[in-house]
Amino acid sequence: MADKEKLQGFGKRLVEANEKAYGAEIRQKYGDNVIDASNKKIEALTEEQYNDINALSEAINALLKEAVSIGDASCEAAQKACALHKQWLCHHWPDGLYTSQMHRNMADMYLADERFKAYYEA
Repeated sequence: MADKEKLQGFGKRLVEANEKAYGAEIRQKYGDNVIDASNKKIEALTEEQYNDINALSEAINALLKEAVSIGDASCEAAQKACALHKQWLCHHWPDGLYTSQMHRNMADMYLADERFKAYYEA
């Protein structure tokens, strides 16, 4: 199997797992059109995009650890984490969906949802 086929299969598995775990919830919250467009984007990831997402995730988590150790949400590490998180979101969200307000809403959701809090606190 070619690397491209493996990656496409991986994207499809990611979408299927996300749909199984959160599909009803996210479709109710964001609508079928947004979720379908996001799923299509994830299924079409190139190897370079997939690697970029993973590198962004690692960098974001490292910067968040640094920001927490500093204890200032406005520190340089926190600001860099936010900028990288925007890039990460844009890999997943349909083109044109991102706005700074949507990003703030996402951060508020992370703080309000125990699943996200547990992930980021770990």
